[in-house]
Amino acid sequence: MNARGTTIVGGGLVGALLATLLAQRGFSVDVFERRPDPRKAGYAGGRSINLALAERGLHGLRLAGLTGEIMRLAVMMRGRMVHHRDGHAELLRYGRDDSEVIWSISRGRLNIALIDAAERAGARFHFDRRLVGAEFADGVTLHFHDDVAGTTHEHACDYVLGADGAGSAVRAAMNARRALGERVEELGHGYKELEIPAAEPRAEGPRPWAEEQGRTAAESPGFQPSAPGPRPSLFALEPNALHIWPRGAYMCIALPNAEGSFTVTLFLPNAGDPSFATVATPAAARALFERDFTDLLPLIPELEQDFGANPVGVLSTLYLDRWHLDGRALLLGDAAHAIVPFHGQGMNCGFEDAVELAALLDERDDDLAWTFAEFERRRRPNAEAIAKMALENYVEMRDSVADAGFLLRRELGRVLAGRHPARFVPRYSMVTFTRMPYAQAFARGAIQDQLLHELTAGIDRIDDVDLERADRLVRERLSALDAA
Repeated sequence: MNARGTTIVGGGLVGALLATLLAQRGFSVDVFERRPDPRKAGYAGGRSINLALAERGLHGLRLAGLTGEIMRLAVMMRGRMVHHRDGHAELLRYGRDDSEVIWSISRGRLNIALIDAAERAGARFHFDRRLVGAEFADGVTLHFHDDVAGTTHEHACDYVLGADGAGSAVRAAMNARRALGERVEELGHGYKELEIPAAEPRAEGPRPWAEEQGRTAAESPGFQPSAPGPRPSLFALEPNALHIWPRGAYMCIALPNAEGSFTVTLFLPNAGDPSFATVATPAAARALFERDFTDLLPLIPELEQDFGANPVGVLSTLYLDRWHLDGRALLLGDAAHAIVPFHGQGMNCGFEDAVELAALLDERDDDLAWTFAEFERRRRPNAEAIAKMALENYVEMRDSVADAGFLLRRELGRVLAGRHPARFVPRYSMVTFTRMPYAQAFARGAIQDQLLHELTAGIDRIDDVDLERADRLVRERLSALDAA
């Protein structure tokens, strides 16, 4: 077996980063992608919700040497800009300052940049190759169909890595050979994408947010791009924030794009009122926005066209009991653990998968059954933890950010983080600004959440919290974290 000859099915974000990391280590990499080359045909991905790039994802880009190239496409987001029903808005920072931010980036642009990087490293991409079957014998034989040319293709390899997304064909082929214990839990909510276009300069009247107010990665302290990047145009909203219009059981969000537009996503239940069952036409969408998103409506001039043209996206969580078939096949990214997008960690988690797997293959390529089992042992508990946190974050985003009790606990959490920086770290910060294992962040977060509920029980103001008791409970219940 030649473990250095690697076949990846799926040329999306995770597959392309993995191809880069392996090719840079001297692996011979072939990537098969069912879609056409996005550099020629334009990006035609699945979910197109803008991506939130955080520390875990940035780490993968750094290891691949791609930070400078890719971050020129990103826009900084300092926190959540919460738009209340009465029209006022407030910024809830993600971290302490601008050293703790996340970055909005277009899925399509990032994918193209990663494909270019993988090819530069030596990986070979085969586009328009839809996997239609696989045979697992002493090695692996993959069968592909080219839907454009109408031709079939066969590829023999020692093993296959499935990075082909939530609807993975590799997973289906593996499951046909041996049951993987697949479970899909639907959220019961869906989404539609809309757009706020870049604002036009005005000769008179209120100005939209000016170009200099939108900070891209290239404008951040210490950032040195390898080549000039795109400059933002005029933004209709504060550019350096993730905007949320929380409305209890539903919400809208808007993420900035580098050229000045915003990608807007409407999340609604699938049933009930309002839901995608009752808001089923462009006219019904306008009525909903006139009632519940009055400040957002004027910023979406093509609301009816966008609503009518874009499909309702499905939101669900994938669970598997097994990710690998001995040493012949392994799943990673969404193919192994697709999650809902409400913590902005799907791509970041997938990039962590790629980093972990590339290192394991490089260290131990003589026993792939052990390597694949070890990868699953390390990653599955963390994938399950972020899946839970993503579901919890949906409730927080659509409802809790407008709740007084939540805001009080959040404020106290910041106070305790300042008083005990080595012990009390907000869960969002552990997930977003560190590479602490998700499972550890989930466990510590549960302890901290219980502590905050205890300390704020029957209290309405931060000044009424017993900080001496709070200090004692923090020391008793939370161990000190390593300085690293």
